[in-house]
Amino acid sequence: MGFWRRLAARLKGRDCFLECDGLDCGPDRRVEDADFAMALIGLGAKMAKADGVVSRSEVNAFYEVFRPPPEGRAALDRAFELAMQTTLGFEGYARRLARRFRANPAVLEDVIDGLFHVAKADGVVTQREVEFLTQVADIFGFSELEFRRIRTAHLGAADDDPYVILGIDADISDEDLKRAYRRIASQNHPDRMIARGAPPEIQRMADEKMASINSAYGRILQERGLAISAAN
Repeated sequence: MGFWRRLAARLKGRDCFLECDGLDCGPDRRVEDADFAMALIGLGAKMAKADGVVSRSEVNAFYEVFRPPPEGRAALDRAFELAMQTTLGFEGYARRLARRFRANPAVLEDVIDGLFHVAKADGVVTQREVEFLTQVADIFGFSELEFRRIRTAHLGAADDDPYVILGIDADISDEDLKRAYRRIASQNHPDRMIARGAPPEIQRMADEKMASINSAYGRILQERGLAISAAN
């Protein structure tokens, strides 16, 4: 079960939240899942508070990404409203998610994508919001170069640098370029998002990211005089 569906089921209070993809689902796992759900809600709420003002558009964006079933909305409302009173404690939420998905960084990148969606909702991403996202990415274990790639996919680069979009160094070899592209494309392919149970809003962001990645790769190939068919 994808983690987005786990969250929805947790808010419903249904046993299906405890499905563990063939793994044991004892009491420890139930506690872990509940802790995960609250960490995800708390981090999203504190993202909305990061610039000091929580706008209606940011709240709406949160619910677009973290979609509760109708019967779970009241529980999410209470958790969200409590968490967004201050940004204090966001590091703890981020660490919980980092521990839970340390072997699955693609899920952590999904979370960052969702946080960017909240940050962009009011039409401007402030420096305080960028700092918040940077700290979350660092706790998640993303390198500075990896975070630059994610940030550029959402906000663009001042000079539209394709190397920044792919999160690679400009002096990378042609062979390493191909390997890096295949890895990044695989991790960000929309089909992977669908398999992880991401909601439609996140899936649309995946389409945009994939288009940005493909465009950047194509530009580098053109600059290097490499044929796309030969490079793939």
